[in-house]
Amino acid sequence: MPKHATQRRAPQQVVIPDKLYFRIGEVAKLCGVETYVLRFWETEFPQLRPNKSGTGQRLYRKKEVELAMRVKRLLHDEGYTIAGARQVLAQESGKAKDPQLPLIEGGSAERSRAVQAKLQRLRSELRELLGILSSAPARASRRARSVEPQRPNLFD
Repeated sequence: MPKHATQRRAPQQVVIPDKLYFRIGEVAKLCGVETYVLRFWETEFPQLRPNKSGTGQRLYRKKEVELAMRVKRLLHDEGYTIAGARQVLAQESGKAKDPQLPLIEGGSAERSRAVQAKLQRLRSELRELLGILSSAPARASRRARSVEPQRPNLFD
């Protein structure tokens, strides 16, 4: 094989110890990178934000260790650029979050109609409250003006 050809190694499965917090040196060893690389990744990947102790030492949770290992796989093993890896992680986190959960799972049509009717009543009550609240300050300020005696303006 030519010198300039690179070989992609199969990623090794690293077992993450069952701990609450990991220091940056431990995470660097688990990921197989230097500590300065992890600090750089923190600036490039907004998802990678370890807590800091009172003395300023980075304390990674298991979730952040897994994320750092995922970043390393994307960059080193799969050949992504930093921007590409950032995009992959953003897409993965977008898929994990469902923006709107269903109100009823597996409910009957009758139950669904009942929930819809309740929601309609709530909406109308909220609109009514909004109308009351939006007009209340105007009445309160009129009352305050009528009760408060007129003071002469000394600067005219």
